Amino acid sequence: MGPSRITAVRHGESEANLAHQQAGTTPLIYQRGDHEVTLTELGRTQAAALGRLLAALPAGEVPELVWCSPYLRALDTWRLAQDAWGIGPLPVTVDDRLRDQEAGEFAPYNLAAIRERFPGELARREAEGAYAFRPPGGESLGDVAARLRDFLAALSGRVDGRRVLIVAHDSVVLALRHVIAGSDDADLAAVLEFAPVLNGSVSMWRTDGGPFELVRFNDTAHLGPR
Repeated sequence: MGPSRITAVRHGESEANLAHQQAGTTPLIYQRGDHEVTLTELGRTQAAALGRLLAALPAGEVPELVWCSPYLRALDTWRLAQDAWGIGPLPVTVDDRLRDQEAGEFAPYNLAAIRERFPGELARREAEGAYAFRPPGGESLGDVAARLRDFLAALSGRVDGRRVLIVAHDSVVLALRHVIAGSDDADLAAVLEFAPVLNGSVSMWRTDGGPFELVRFNDTAHLGPR
């Protein structure tokens, strides 16, 4: 039996998120590796707000098990959320299938820098569609969906009706929406309508044994005014 409830959160604002925001349309080369980027002060505040949200949930909605991306910004988000929640340690599993979408050769660059350095690849992206495009050495959103489908299949044999929290990334939450809905990958582009998944946002699904029902998606009400 699989989980009875899945709560998926995107990590708080990261140093890379902030650097890209500040660069805007100016080309940016960001040198830190994707796995080692941690949270900004705002990101830490968002993680604490997540913890307070979890503490306020009704007993029947409180996560019992945690799965986390191996990337530092996700691990830090969970650590800070747990501290703010004030709950004792929960079982946490770090799973590589929850990592962010791999950008390959695009990884150090923002869109303006990619446009300068890889104009042919951007033309290919426009032709193939953002969901299907796989940058050199990287992944498409379809690739992320495939590993999440594998993750959920493995989860169904381990959690026996318990409530699961997933701490991960925007691409993971988007692909989860697609996979949990059971949508065909030919329709994967439709999920981009719900992008971007915001830092610190919460998405929830529940089931009573049948198909999952979406309770909320990309919800940031717990973070206060933006």
